[in-house]
Amino acid sequence: MKKIFAERLKSARLMKGFSLQDLANALSNQLSRQALHRYEKGEVMPDNDKINLLSKALGVNPDYFFRRTKVEIGEIEYRKLSKIPRKEASIIKEKTKEYLSRYLELEEILGLRVEFENPLKNLAAITSYEQVNIAANQLREYWNLGNGAIFNVVELLEDKNIKVVKLDVNDDFDGLQTFVNGSIPVIAYNVLKINKPDRIRFTLLHELAHLLLTFGDITLKQKETLCFQFAGAMLLPEKTIKAELGDRRNKLSINELGNIKKQYGISMQAIVMRAKDCGIINEHYTKQFFFFIKQMNWKIDEPFEYLGVEESNRFEQLLFRALVEEQISMSKAASLSNQTLADFGSKHQMIF
Repeated sequence: MKKIFAERLKSARLMKGFSLQDLANALSNQLSRQALHRYEKGEVMPDNDKINLLSKALGVNPDYFFRRTKVEIGEIEYRKLSKIPRKEASIIKEKTKEYLSRYLELEEILGLRVEFENPLKNLAAITSYEQVNIAANQLREYWNLGNGAIFNVVELLEDKNIKVVKLDVNDDFDGLQTFVNGSIPVIAYNVLKINKPDRIRFTLLHELAHLLLTFGDITLKQKETLCFQFAGAMLLPEKTIKAELGDRRNKLSINELGNIKKQYGISMQAIVMRAKDCGIINEHYTKQFFFFIKQMNWKIDEPFEYLGVEESNRFEQLLFRALVEEQISMSKAASLSNQTLADFGSKHQMIF
């Protein structure tokens, strides 16, 4: 028990970005740095009153410190090319682990055997746009998506046994992908930076490319470009964009780009890049378009908005299933939601 508590305490502290002294300060020195150090070493076990103090200071439910579900995160590939500072990387990692520990425990309680198989595992190593275009078409076919718009990418990925984690961390971080416990695929994104539905969709599918594809001997920048192209191909297949724009164009109108964005959930800028990749427009016109976008100050806030919803209710659905079937208590449901019993009870009323 001491060992589990020690590991969980350290994880909660790192998740907050605290040093031992920061935590002591947050506790108004009711617990000293030395005492906290001994807790994290597993030398001493605090009593219930001290555990309650720690849970409030760290923003976790007291049950958090005793959760036994194993969450081992594999090598993490961050979307951003620059190196993430160590402190921020720890916060990202621990927040991801905390959410997944609750999610995986809930699946264990319900006896769910969730297995993932990569539909693209037999593809050759990717080095070209043509290959990522084929890969996106194969995945859409495997997942029975046809050539139409994808309604909800978050829900799609969760339905395909890929865990999606929404984080709120330093805005230098966009997204990441990894495997947990060696076999559970995870994609996370930063809602503080990627906060528009079309950007969330594109980020998730970019990370999906990293997750599913094996790349050949190419540079990191080339790899990122191919992942962007995969995301564009998933959201707007070549047959679809050519049906919308035609095979060849000299110019595109802002209004038609806006209408495509609203229908398919892909930014106007990504549509233009997709049109270039599919040979609909040339490189010169693409550069002119992006110069115009910069001049109009539309790079972040485009003049048309995609109003789709990017959420999954799977965790909550499983939670209420376990609660209604009496596999967990109300207090356990609150703990798995990382809420107090009072807060959970006030927001969720049972209907029989």
